[in-house]
Amino acid sequence: MNARAGAIAMAVVLVLYLVLVGQRAVQFVLTGEPIAVAIGVALIVLPLVGVWGLAKELQFGVKSGRLATELDDAGEMPDDLPVLPSGRIDRAAADAAFPAYRARAETEPENWRAWFRLGLVYRGAGDSRRARAAVRRAIRLHDAETKRAGR
Repeated sequence: MNARAGAIAMAVVLVLYLVLVGQRAVQFVLTGEPIAVAIGVALIVLPLVGVWGLAKELQFGVKSGRLATELDDAGEMPDDLPVLPSGRIDRAAADAAFPAYRARAETEPENWRAWFRLGLVYRGAGDSRRARAAVRRAIRLHDAETKRAGR
């Protein structure tokens, strides 16, 4: 299953969960008992936090996918990172290539392409937290560039 199908499946499951929890929350609130009302309110607030989190993740996925497509269409995706049969970047190659990608992002701090590529290398090296941070920065830079260009 690819990442997009997985995200859609998780979104559907989360929506189903939110509906069921929401129904239970209303039942708790309607009892009028103070503790049950408090539980009902908590059951309403927590799913809202879940919806917010899901929306942020989907937004990140869509925007990072657009950047990947744009980079790929321009023929600027990293070609020095071999991919394993599973589709993942070879970790040893990512570790070896990392210094060059980091240096480029540091010397060109306003270049979204450099930050996006750095995110790919971080991901390949197994550092998901820094990969997401680099891709988020690439998204912000791309959005700013698009806004300046009036697109």
